[in-house]
Amino acid sequence: MVKPVFQRYWNPYIVLVAAGLLSALYFGLTGTVWAVTGEFTRLGGEVLQVLGVDVSGWQYYQMIKLEGSTWSRPDGWIVWGMFIGALMMVLLSNSFKIRLPQHKRRYVQGFVGGIIAGFGARLALGCNLAAFFTGVPQFSFHSWIFIVATGVGTFFGAKLTRMPWWKGKPTLVRGAVRGSDVKVRVIQPYLGAVIALVYLGFVGYLFSTGQGLLGLGALFGLAFGILIERGQVCFTSAFRDLFLVGRSLMAKAIVIGMAASSVITFVVISVYGLPPITQVAALSTLVGGGLFGLGIVMASGCETGMMYRLMEGQVLFLPVFVGNVIGATVLAYGWDNLGIYDALVKSGEKINLIDTVGPLGAILGTLAMLGILYALTVYREKNYHRNFGLKGGIA
Repeated sequence: MVKPVFQRYWNPYIVLVAAGLLSALYFGLTGTVWAVTGEFTRLGGEVLQVLGVDVSGWQYYQMIKLEGSTWSRPDGWIVWGMFIGALMMVLLSNSFKIRLPQHKRRYVQGFVGGIIAGFGARLALGCNLAAFFTGVPQFSFHSWIFIVATGVGTFFGAKLTRMPWWKGKPTLVRGAVRGSDVKVRVIQPYLGAVIALVYLGFVGYLFSTGQGLLGLGALFGLAFGILIERGQVCFTSAFRDLFLVGRSLMAKAIVIGMAASSVITFVVISVYGLPPITQVAALSTLVGGGLFGLGIVMASGCETGMMYRLMEGQVLFLPVFVGNVIGATVLAYGWDNLGIYDALVKSGEKINLIDTVGPLGAILGTLAMLGILYALTVYREKNYHRNFGLKGGIA
């Protein structure tokens, strides 16, 4: 009974609904949302401080509160918990293996894509999580602008990556398994179990020492990491595969997950009176979403996809991660120093559907828009296969 749980990936619908419910619960407990690129930006600021750069006067870091260290912030433990949760499941499933891209150009492409995605995400004040998966359930209108813009960016990114000069010539890779690889695979599940026990012990320590918020961040980060790895949750593949091969499973699961999260979040807001988290809807949201969509396709992974794939041993996603942090940090610098705020953000405003159309209108409108998004996804899938079938028949 235990072995199949680790050896098989989990149903995306179950995974995304669980993630949506957990994100709503996390909001109810902490008043904040599941997000990662904000912490990536703070991490970039910390690195600059270590290098002697004074970022205290940067407005962006004042806005997102660069205080303490990544180890003393709940958002920090959300990120590291996701990495650890993903690694734990990779090891328990005996699937860790160092994998190198076939072409060295992929390191550059991934790095540049990471920079563009990180820059775009923070320009839009959120990535595939805070401006998408957890942004829609907060009824923040900026999330819908971000979704449309990301879809457009992903479409052009898919066109770009299909070009011969981008892909390069295919090369043959031998699939022989060395003896050392066999030994490593034997110990992987034991190492995964040890990591799980140590980490859970650490979470218990945080709660027992009165560091409840850090404990919640670490615990929920672990759960999110487990889910994204077992469900292979990647927003890049959801958009890209829909455009390239007409595959819609992940896209439909994401929409269902957001619908479930929206309902529970609405209940939390209504019962406990928590203010929904609303971000500015402005030209920056449109531009940032487009850049984010383009960047994640160039990098072959969004933030969630990058995290679990890096833990699987896919070396490509190390420069993607570094690029993401750099891109977010560059945006933090340019926010006021290069006039980005004045040019793209200042004229916008925070629009929350609950305030605009009322609580009932907000939840019904959100579910209706998600229904339309689901229907468009199904239409794209059927239309692709219909056209592909016609072309195949003519050939």
